[in-house]
Amino acid sequence: MFAVTGITGQIGGVVARVLLAAGVDVRGVVRNPAKGDEWKNQGCEMAIAELNDAVALARAFDGAEAVFISLPLNLDPAPGCPEAKAAIAAFSDALTVSRPKRVVFLSAIGAHATQPNLLQQFGMAERAFRLLPMPVTCLRAGWFMENAALDLEPALASGVIPSFVYSLDKPVPMVATADVGRVAASLLRQNWSDHRIIELEGPRRTTPNEVAEVFSRLLGKEIRMEPVARVTWERLFVSQGMKNPLPRIQMLEGFNEGWIEFEFPTRTVKGSVPLETVLRGLLHHMCQVV
Repeated sequence: MFAVTGITGQIGGVVARVLLAAGVDVRGVVRNPAKGDEWKNQGCEMAIAELNDAVALARAFDGAEAVFISLPLNLDPAPGCPEAKAAIAAFSDALTVSRPKRVVFLSAIGAHATQPNLLQQFGMAERAFRLLPMPVTCLRAGWFMENAALDLEPALASGVIPSFVYSLDKPVPMVATADVGRVAASLLRQNWSDHRIIELEGPRRTTPNEVAEVFSRLLGKEIRMEPVARVTWERLFVSQGMKNPLPRIQMLEGFNEGWIEFEFPTRTVKGSVPLETVLRGLLHHMCQVV
């Protein structure tokens, strides 16, 4: 049996579906019992646990051959990231008690960076999980292509998409959540004996201008990117309700300055889903919702 946290999310959902299709027993871990009904109907066993409840998590992981850990990224963390630290500690305690044979942790590009930034939450988790008494794979994923969903509204409204990447011709490592979930499910079924890091990106790196070109083709009208002036970032994020925008600003600066990058860029695993497939799916979903 394989335990999957974050099963109601995009990546955890893919992990579960791939495992179920392979005939593997899956136990989904959810915080809200009502959200588990869909997966129960698909044949999953369900467990209820808050991410900072080590006892409940240990029960959820009990008897699992392997566990998929997804740590939600707190986009507006308090100084020192206490929320992430509490969840990481709970996961560590629960895994130490339940002792699955192996763990796959969904991390992120730049988790190894030493500079303070939003993604340091994943670096904290990687360091903690390195001390666990079982083999752990940290799957560092690139920027999710599905984040382009935030670009749909400005693209449709004005034809102009704001970009926090300074150079509109700068190739960005992006990856589809379908690829991330598929690779994670495959890793869960492998056997390995130590701590390892696997870095995953899409079939090719994509520039902001190329994202606009794909939107233009799919929408049938000209779409262009426009850089957001750096001096406006803090005011913009505060206006959106963020109490502590500095970590997010530091993350964006890291992408622009190049220190948020894969640790082993020449050895990344390549996904197969192209950007156009993802954007086409986002547009299809939007039309269904509307």
